[in-house]
Amino acid sequence: HVQLVESGGGSVQAGGSLRLSCTASGHIGNPCMGWFRQASGAERVGIASIYTHSNITKYADSVKGRFTISQDRAKNTIFLQMNDLKPEDTAIYCCALEKEPGSWWDDDNYWGQGTQVTVS
Repeated sequence: HVQLVESGGGSVQAGGSLRLSCTASGHIGNPCMGWFRQASGAERVGIASIYTHSNITKYADSVKGRFTISQDRAKNTIFLQMNDLKPEDTAIYCCALEKEPGSWWDDDNYWGQGTQVTVS
């Protein structure tokens, strides 16, 4: 049983910063993990991933250069540092852990409960 527990999020003014964290527990192996987000009325989209065994990261173009994903492997925790936030970054952010190798960007994941990020 895989469980993902998120923290962080909140409200910030444009140009500000926030940091999200997500801790995984259960039989997780060495998966790809990361963050999806879903704005009101929009589809859920992947924005940042990290391969926990290699530390290789990947970003959606919309956040590249502003967001940084990182990990603390000893604590099975990933982080998303979000800088220069914009109103269009407003969304529910969900931590995700791939169910099968290579499935993360295909949306086939275990999910956290989600945390709201609001940028005004």
